[in-house]
Amino acid sequence: MDQDGVARATDPQDVLQAVGPRLRALRQQRGVTLAQLSAGTGISVSTLSRLESGGRRPTLELLLALARFHQVPLDELVGAPATGDPRVHPRPVVRAGVTIVPLTRRPGGLQAYKMIYPPRARAGEPTQQVHEGYEWLYVLSGRLRLLLGPHDLTLDEGEVAEFDTRTPHWFGNPYDTPVEILSLFGPQGERLHVRARPSPVARGGDPS
Repeated sequence: MDQDGVARATDPQDVLQAVGPRLRALRQQRGVTLAQLSAGTGISVSTLSRLESGGRRPTLELLLALARFHQVPLDELVGAPATGDPRVHPRPVVRAGVTIVPLTRRPGGLQAYKMIYPPRARAGEPTQQVHEGYEWLYVLSGRLRLLLGPHDLTLDEGEVAEFDTRTPHWFGNPYDTPVEILSLFGPQGERLHVRARPSPVARGGDPS
């Protein structure tokens, strides 16, 4: 059980099914009504209700808006294993000083990772790479440098980048503080579909 009294799942399908009860428990724990949550996120009350009941599949865009509202890490909402859970032992790997924690267990399809870059990780001369796939990056804390084709970008905490990995790209941490990111990588053609945005326009109806 997690701190909200919701059992943590390990199978990907069970993880998705557990999102609704976790969202409801978090909202009720904080004394927030569906109407207040709708006003704060731009997601309609009907969509929020279906999310909590399991009638609506959670999407990354919806979870991102909810994570911002509740001020909790996004990986907590997607069911990353809790430290100390005797049934689940995530196995981080370290590559070139970067700690990579897998958050999904099924082969193929969309893969999620939490990545922790220490200060000055991959701070040398960057070499852009290309490969099949589609990637979505969310900065949990710190700053990330992203080279995307001719563009040289700095992503700050809370910012997101989404790109086709056939575009030459590189990302790393040339800065003096650590950076933590959530990386979601899918096969070519599997993109993240925006279904709701936290704006007044979305409040009037169901974004689906």
